[in-house]
Amino acid sequence: MQFPAILAPRRSLLGALALALAALVQPACAQTPNDDVLLQMKQAFQRGDKARLSALLPQARGHVLEPWAAYWEIKARLQEASPIEVQDFLTRYSGTYQEDRLRNDWLLLLGQRRDWDGFSTMHAGYRMGDDPQVRCYAILVDALRSGVANKAQADEVRDNWLRQRDADDGCLTAVDRLYASRLIAPEDVWKKARLAIEANRPQAARGAVTIVAPDALPMFDQLNASAPKFLRGAVVAASKARKEMVLLALIKITISDPEMAASQLDSKWGSMLTAEEKNWLWGAIGRQAATKLSLTANSYFANVTRNSDLSDDMLGWKVRAALRAGLWKDVQAAVASMSPDAQQDPTWVYWRARALLAQGGDQRRAQAQVLLETIAGMRGFYEILALEDLGQRVVVPTRPTPLTPEEKAAARSNPSLARGLYAIAIGLRPEGVREWNYATNLHDKGGMGDRELLAAADLACSHEVWDRCINTSERTKGAIDIDQRFPMPFHDTVLRKSQDIGLDPAYVYGLIRQESRFVMDARSGVGASGLMQVMPATARWTARKIGMSDFTAGQLNERETNITIGTNYLKLALDDFDGSMALAAAAYNAGPGRPRSWRNGPVLDAAIWAENVPFTETRDYVKKVLANTTNYAALISGQPQSLKSRLGRIGPRDAAEPEPNKDLP
Repeated sequence: MQFPAILAPRRSLLGALALALAALVQPACAQTPNDDVLLQMKQAFQRGDKARLSALLPQARGHVLEPWAAYWEIKARLQEASPIEVQDFLTRYSGTYQEDRLRNDWLLLLGQRRDWDGFSTMHAGYRMGDDPQVRCYAILVDALRSGVANKAQADEVRDNWLRQRDADDGCLTAVDRLYASRLIAPEDVWKKARLAIEANRPQAARGAVTIVAPDALPMFDQLNASAPKFLRGAVVAASKARKEMVLLALIKITISDPEMAASQLDSKWGSMLTAEEKNWLWGAIGRQAATKLSLTANSYFANVTRNSDLSDDMLGWKVRAALRAGLWKDVQAAVASMSPDAQQDPTWVYWRARALLAQGGDQRRAQAQVLLETIAGMRGFYEILALEDLGQRVVVPTRPTPLTPEEKAAARSNPSLARGLYAIAIGLRPEGVREWNYATNLHDKGGMGDRELLAAADLACSHEVWDRCINTSERTKGAIDIDQRFPMPFHDTVLRKSQDIGLDPAYVYGLIRQESRFVMDARSGVGASGLMQVMPATARWTARKIGMSDFTAGQLNERETNITIGTNYLKLALDDFDGSMALAAAAYNAGPGRPRSWRNGPVLDAAIWAENVPFTETRDYVKKVLANTTNYAALISGQPQSLKSRLGRIGPRDAAEPEPNKDLP
């Protein structure tokens, strides 16, 4: 793939985008656009400054991003807006992302107001269809009109509700009605309360209790205020609600002190709870112990008499704890008890196959072979491991047929893609990303086809918008363009800086792709910045370590400096962790102290160690960096590559060996 010049002049890029979009959607805006007005309006929208938005809107008329300006202005005052104003907006910006975004916002408001006729009329034109709360309202409206909901609708509402972490009106209202109609079982409502307490979402739990046992709300408020105090005064009778209150209190205790919860369950409460209630609590206790990498986790899980009583999250941690202990039968049994959707996740497909192989026998090996074949490929960590277990390695896939001029022209002529690129170019990245994703994924039902996605990705690549290039190309199902999925901008700099310090450039590219998607001005919520997302304090320490005496934090936004600091820190981390790419990646993401602790325990296959990383973000990060690295190595070398050879095994550090960088931040 031929990449354009690395730093095309911003003025030239914006001018080209503005003229192209002007020709597509608004001939009047061929004049020089007033980008500063849009930036001011975004700031006013974030402040909730309705007056400022209304004052600036006339100046944004004719701008290529006028739909955003108009959206911010009406969204800020949507509670007071009239239906006529909303309809005028939808008509004026028909077919745009902003039209459907405002329709989504208005549908939520109509649902909250219980304006079912207005909701039904407005919902007919809703294209995105990706808001679970709107979907719950829609099912409720159908049920109110027909007089009854069917089982499939009730199941969809229940599943949407259980997946949501926070309280919302749409699904809560629908569940309330469907529960009253006996289409949603009490057990499902109690399950929501348990899940919400586990996620530290007491308001969501309270909403569930309000539906299933409103008389128990005073008890709920007591246990939410102080679970230990509530349990000291609780006397369990035959009531289901009272036992669930005890269970919720024990779950709250489990979050902070699983050993205490286990002791209370063993000594006092176990005889008063049902088998299902005890199983759930033992699963919660086991999960908490497993996230602490405690040796007691498997003993807690062993108290569970029926795996199907556990949530998928509990079963996932049961698998992880069993992997650390080499309990392959438990691995297989836990995965087999997950929901059908969870069982299809490549993570659990892979470990189920490994469990079958570990137990031996022709029939199990044949079953494992089939499972591995269903996921093997280059798309992710477990797909690559499955490929290697089948005796193959990662190679550069055959590139798809080149895009035709017509296919490229169709992507260039897509107004939403053009607006997305323009917004990103002037600093409205969140808005640009949302509009781009809408164009590729949601504008048409099912999203773009493979060739359209490749053309859209090519357009993003040509403008060096690497995150949209990668993410769009990753959506293809049949064709794989590895140059789009694994681009190598700043090629000479990355290779030179890596090779100068003996670092694998594929590893550096694998990390940058995960850290920033090659977005130069990327900035994290905790202050990390640039291509390699380096924290200022870490940068200063690294600069001192490598003798960069004139370094200032402001230089982190310079490409060359960011890569210099980032690669040197990664090399120091790699040295600190005995050359383990998995440990060094974990240190880069979570700081070195945590992986130093996480490596203590049994010597493990690094894939098992990575799957047991307690932090979800770091666990996913490590796996993605290593999978990226393997793909980049195949692309750079042109030779088959192994992920397993990069993983190795992980265990406690040899105490006889000195730590190279004890002060590594």
